[in-house]
Amino acid sequence: MLVTAAVRADINCFGETSFYNQKLSPLKMALVPEEALPPLDDELAKKGGITTRQQRLLRLATRPLTTLFEKCTESEPLPLFLAGPEKLPGRRSIISDNFLKLLKAQSKQSIDIDNSYVFPFGRTAGLYALEAAMIYIENHPGRQVIVGGVDSYIDLHLIATLTRDHRITATGVMDGFIPGESAAFLLIGDASTAQAGKPRFALHPPGISQEPGHRYSTEPYRGEGLAKALTEALDIDLSDKISTTMISFNGENFFAKEWSVAAVRNSIAFIEAPNLLHPADCFGDVGAAFGPIAIGIAVIGMHKKYLTSPALICCSSEMEQRAAVCLTVV
Repeated sequence: MLVTAAVRADINCFGETSFYNQKLSPLKMALVPEEALPPLDDELAKKGGITTRQQRLLRLATRPLTTLFEKCTESEPLPLFLAGPEKLPGRRSIISDNFLKLLKAQSKQSIDIDNSYVFPFGRTAGLYALEAAMIYIENHPGRQVIVGGVDSYIDLHLIATLTRDHRITATGVMDGFIPGESAAFLLIGDASTAQAGKPRFALHPPGISQEPGHRYSTEPYRGEGLAKALTEALDIDLSDKISTTMISFNGENFFAKEWSVAAVRNSIAFIEAPNLLHPADCFGDVGAAFGPIAIGIAVIGMHKKYLTSPALICCSSEMEQRAAVCLTVV
């Protein structure tokens, strides 16, 4: 499957916020500046029933989605396979299929709602969306689709829960992460949709698996899920070994074990000292936007030749979902 157009994403930046933890230390987050976000559509604002976090997601997604549509050559409405925030135990879903209608109204773009879907799985959701998009393209040769992700930790209940569990980085919290937010979108299609003169990159079928011992489970945490996802993603013919890996590490120790298991079990597929990147160092944990952003970073890096092909992207959600995908230069 070819990536035939550019990635579009909003960028965030680190800084202390007006949120505080139990010790009255300000929480550090990586947020898109308010002035960089478009306002909520007037009709949607009047409609009501849209939560503060959903409004933030809509505003985050508007500009990169609009920019991507401006680069699209198709005249027909495009299906959108959208990764969104993860549903955690005891919480209601943040997005559903209805969110796609809200996003269409907010962005004013020609989205094919009937063939669009949301994937509320957090960090792995972008690769779940990619898998579904590939199946759609196989059944509709010559069509292009959009794979995207949007997420934000701007939610009072969520921040309070993470703060209570000492998971957000602040003074005195050593095993925590920096919450971020972002939206990113990819335009993908098969070889027939490639534009002449544009660099081409192949996305191979993602590996999808589950981790029984996830953070909210009582099962033992053995790291089996990510290892299986990598094995499945690497079950392809590669002319070279993996030299670049991007992983959804966010700074918490919890996810280190499963990467160690996955890397050892699939070590034959890697060069001796692969380049291991965890972009959350630069823009915080962006949740469901991670997959599309990581693919975009790999595409840009390989195009400009500061990253080498093939590249591997690995994602782990809070719940059981685990996923990986390989990207190569065509």
